[in-house]
Amino acid sequence: MGEPIDRGRRQLLTVATTLTGAVGVAFAAVPFLASWKPSARAKALGAPVEIDISKLEPGAMLKIEWRGKPVLVVRRTPAMIEKLGGHDERLADPGSEQSKQPDYAKNDARAANPEFFVVLGICTHLGCLPASYFEPRDTADGLLGADWPGGFFCPCHGSKFDLSGRVYRGVPAPTNLEIPPYTFADSGHIVIGLDQSRVA
Repeated sequence: MGEPIDRGRRQLLTVATTLTGAVGVAFAAVPFLASWKPSARAKALGAPVEIDISKLEPGAMLKIEWRGKPVLVVRRTPAMIEKLGGHDERLADPGSEQSKQPDYAKNDARAANPEFFVVLGICTHLGCLPASYFEPRDTADGLLGADWPGGFFCPCHGSKFDLSGRVYRGVPAPTNLEIPPYTFADSGHIVIGLDQSRVA
């Protein structure tokens, strides 16, 4: 007869083989599961991008990239929201009839929630990046004027937009700044590229 079977050793080898197999499966699963996430290229091509707005202070702006374009998120103060009205006669398209925005942004605030303004940061004239001037001010060159209520100014050719991205009359930009599709995932996160009217 042969040697007696060492049950302790057999059990140790079984446990070691099982653990090694489990670790191998885990190592194989990580890249597999990671492949389900959208790549940087897919995000650049339009995959939704989630941004954290929970720490965005009132009056501050956050800039992110979506589809290779800058998206600006402004947390408006109550004073900024109040300034959205009262100057329609100075705007080229105050009702945003000729502008690109989702239906839920067709209002004076051009937003689903007036406190958070989400807009593509690209001038509708020739694609320059407008600068943000949220406070009333008169610039040294006089381009904004003493009665400037705050908004966006394109330094390339002088187009001016109010705090809702609506274009002023008499400037080169033909339409209001574009509003991308977005939705609120919760009170502290916005998902750019996901239309809130299509979210169930």
